[in-house]
Amino acid sequence: MISRSRRCQVFVGLAGSLLLSALPVTAIAGSGADAQASAPQRTFWSSLKLQKHRSPDAWLRLREAFRLSHETANPRVAEWLEWYREHPQHVERVAAQARPWLRWVTLQLRSRDLPGEIALLPFIESGYDPTATNPGGAAGLWQFMPATGDAMGLSRTAWYDGRHDVVAATGAAMSYIRQQADRWYDGDLLLALAAYNAGAGTVNAAREAAANRGDPIDYWHLRLPAETMAYIPRLLALSEVIAEPEQYGVVLPEIPDSVQFAQVPTDGPLTLSMAADLAGVDPQTLRQLNPGFKRASTRPRDDATILVPVAVKQRFLANLATLPAAERTVLDRYVVRRGDTLSAIAARFGASVAEIRRENGLEGSTIRVGQTLTVPATAMAQNSNARR
Repeated sequence: MISRSRRCQVFVGLAGSLLLSALPVTAIAGSGADAQASAPQRTFWSSLKLQKHRSPDAWLRLREAFRLSHETANPRVAEWLEWYREHPQHVERVAAQARPWLRWVTLQLRSRDLPGEIALLPFIESGYDPTATNPGGAAGLWQFMPATGDAMGLSRTAWYDGRHDVVAATGAAMSYIRQQADRWYDGDLLLALAAYNAGAGTVNAAREAAANRGDPIDYWHLRLPAETMAYIPRLLALSEVIAEPEQYGVVLPEIPDSVQFAQVPTDGPLTLSMAADLAGVDPQTLRQLNPGFKRASTRPRDDATILVPVAVKQRFLANLATLPAAERTVLDRYVVRRGDTLSAIAARFGASVAEIRRENGLEGSTIRVGQTLTVPATAMAQNSNARR
């Protein structure tokens, strides 16, 4: 548990929105007439300071889930604490990007009995951007490499990449960290997190080398790659900043402690544009909530699901229930051939020219040979094309 010295406080409700905290009364230590004459007269009320009540939010929920020691006296952690103090805008920018996901990730950690600090790993891995990719091949909020993602059940197809799917990838990341801790490190989460960054083989080799030197084999005594040497100190320092943002000049954005999104069935393939119409939201909203879809469409499966803002869940389901099968669309890809026109392509796929323009960001009707278009296609039209 995190140990911090705190001023003893007494809380008294006042008008439902203020807190009263006791201040130290040093004058009581004085004695004699001179002391009593020189010291200001103190009463219960004069020793109280009004403080604004901080409403519960996702940050409070996260802090309550913290369980690791933040090791603030460790020089490697202290170095990162100073960096965050000098770059508060970095924390604030990434914190804003975490808004849709932070509370949900925190709840998933609690359900798996993992410390809340792990919810801050995406700050470091991806800047809490589920669309993030790395030139080395890592992708998504949790930056899974292809092979590791495959091993953890994150499928990759022409339609979908599970590494970018926040719900799927979060579950995979937590399972992976727990597996590493239990398999190799007797539950030691710092070592498991180091293995998450560098791989278990690298960490295990460093432990063996430390043992041969006669050093302890915990994380703090290992000689690891530079990135991994900074990985845990950076996470612990960030956790301390989130725990005490005022001390580091950080102003965290408000994130309500309430459900942000809901996962709902689509009963078959559906474009995100049509889903947005059914939900009554901007298509970009659904693209941001569903970054795992590679074609701005759900997967072409009867058990497909989609994330929608929780406020529009019932509207989406109600409108979906009345959607005629003939109007249900999926997305296909078409490579423009010589002699093609937008109107001819639209007719072939049962779409409209306006839909093709919208899906491809076209302002006019000019297309070029070899250009790949994303084409909305009615289910009937697509099935017909598939039989040709």
